[in-house]
Amino acid sequence: MSARAVIFGLEGHELTPEEADFFRSVRPWGFILFKRNCGAPEQLRRLTARLRECLGRDDAPILIDQEGGRVQRLRGEHWRARPAAAAFGALHRQDAGSARDLTYDNARVMAAELAGLGINVDCVPCVDVPIAGAHDIIGDRAFALDPWVVAALGQAVIDGMLDGGVLPVVKHIPGHGRARADSHLAVPVVETAREELERTDFAPFRALAHAPLAMSAHVVYTAIDPAAPATASKRVIDEVVRGFIGFDGALMTDDLSMRALSGSFGERARASIAAGCDLVLHCNGKMDEMRDVANASPILSGKALDRADRALAALKPAKPFVVAEAQGRVDAALAQTA
Repeated sequence: MSARAVIFGLEGHELTPEEADFFRSVRPWGFILFKRNCGAPEQLRRLTARLRECLGRDDAPILIDQEGGRVQRLRGEHWRARPAAAAFGALHRQDAGSARDLTYDNARVMAAELAGLGINVDCVPCVDVPIAGAHDIIGDRAFALDPWVVAALGQAVIDGMLDGGVLPVVKHIPGHGRARADSHLAVPVVETAREELERTDFAPFRALAHAPLAMSAHVVYTAIDPAAPATASKRVIDEVVRGFIGFDGALMTDDLSMRALSGSFGERARASIAAGCDLVLHCNGKMDEMRDVANASPILSGKALDRADRALAALKPAKPFVVAEAQGRVDAALAQTA
């Protein structure tokens, strides 16, 4: 039986009986973890194994946002702090080739840590291109202001994750960097001309269109569809994401709980699927909301199932790699730029 076109969060360190029964019943495609779920390494390994037991699928995707910098779900005494993307952009200004290698090294180190915990999807790279005056929700999560530097370093992250046995998710397609609002709290509206968006914001995503997974932006682009954010806009997804950018991987939404979206949770899920998203993401673990989302989310089929299956097929065993040596190279390079 195929999975349902949804990714769910959960409330705490352990799977509750109610959550386990619910997940067995609705069969989500995967799960996403947050800081509230991450205690110690052994606890996380038990949790990821338990989640997969609920679905009876050893390859069930378990996602996390482990970018480094401000967005790092594994933090505290058990976990090493990771640099923000902008640190690698700074290295790129000194030596482009070395920066790509170090970005790859950092991604391989993170992939090794995640894979050892049973986490097989990381929501990186963030390839948004910020501009002066934009909201700092992206900020140093971006590699650089140059779309081609962003694309080059984003590719290094993709390569590092895949070589480390973890699926990457490019975000936030087709671009959140220009937004002047935080989509967690409000609807960002971008009024830039389409030609300029294609030249800048959309460019890194087009360069990385071969990625297995992408996460949508809850952003309104008035030049394309003034009525709906990209996540819920069939025009943006058809003309830009699938068209101009050429992305044919599995497209998942950003979190349905964010205030950039409107309507009930069921309405948000239905609108996203109708627009062309393959998978919807609901993060906060609230059972009443998850039930609404599940009731509105279809079983994966057709092109959506094919894309989701192709994404999982890109998941391969990690290639040989000496983690400690890579970490040493990254540490030494960052220390020189500090």
